[in-house]
Amino acid sequence: MGTDMDEVSPDLAIDTMFACRKTAALRAAIELDLFTLIGEGSTAATLAAAAKASERGVRILADYLVVNGFLIKEGDTYRATPSSRTFLVRHSPAYIGGAIEFIAAPEMLSQFLDDPAACVRNGGSLGLANLSSDNPVWVKFARAMGPLVARSAMALAEEVAAWPKKPQKVLDIAAGHGRFGIEIAKTLPEAEIVAVDWSAVLELARHNAGEFGVAERYRTIPGSAFDVDWGSGYDLILLPNFLHHFDIDTCAGLLKKCRETLAPGGRVVAVDFVPNEDRVSPPFPAAFSFEMLATTPRGEAYTEQEFAEMARRAGFSTATAKPLPPSPASLIFFE
Repeated sequence: MGTDMDEVSPDLAIDTMFACRKTAALRAAIELDLFTLIGEGSTAATLAAAAKASERGVRILADYLVVNGFLIKEGDTYRATPSSRTFLVRHSPAYIGGAIEFIAAPEMLSQFLDDPAACVRNGGSLGLANLSSDNPVWVKFARAMGPLVARSAMALAEEVAAWPKKPQKVLDIAAGHGRFGIEIAKTLPEAEIVAVDWSAVLELARHNAGEFGVAERYRTIPGSAFDVDWGSGYDLILLPNFLHHFDIDTCAGLLKKCRETLAPGGRVVAVDFVPNEDRVSPPFPAAFSFEMLATTPRGEAYTEQEFAEMARRAGFSTATAKPLPPSPASLIFFE
């Protein structure tokens, strides 16, 4: 029988210390478009020629990607794994490589790596971080993250389309790329979308609405969701990936504003990461609080019970969470 000492290893600590190198390698591969250029199989020499890069550099990067599970190496030939072909080849319908432009943006990484202990001591970011007004990081977010949430946005639209009473007037708060509201507009031809976000972000949302053929039913209101008058009579108010940026009191105040601007029978639906009550499972939602610790003053990933508390403070009866596969996010219904 093994003992606890048999399992003692520095591997996890060492791997975590080196983890940012994996991000750097993936970013380089995406910027050089190696996953697309590799085709059915390529050597370092042919890849380097196609990417207009050093053969030595491409060989070392490709080997590193093999070690970390992104590529397969047979002799001198590199091939993409099925997952890499699906998500990292640029012409794939499921391509998500562009998300690296936000997730690994220098202004994002600096918030985690410059002085992480200070965020822990402070209980949140030093200053407003990502929550400063008209922060340009949200334009980068809107450009990069739309494809990453596309399937979740489609799943939300399917959920809404199955309701007995289809919403016709929809408010999308902190719309960003606009994909959640746009997918509802695509699915429900009678639905009109009103999107709230910073003005520079809304330029991209309007562009995306045009690309998806719903521009004539897509209106925007620039400014902070906490401050602007967004009107009333909404059948559905969306809060996609927004509440986790704030503390419970602030969330409850926004939800109260939402409730007061709903039409009779209207609903509020958030998209968010919901950890279990133990706060350490499932992995991605549980880990997301650390993301908020570094990038917001008081945000975190909330449990279903905490969402229910927000709901009660805002005048709703309760909040219930429902998984939103294939993403690690959930839908939260405030009723």
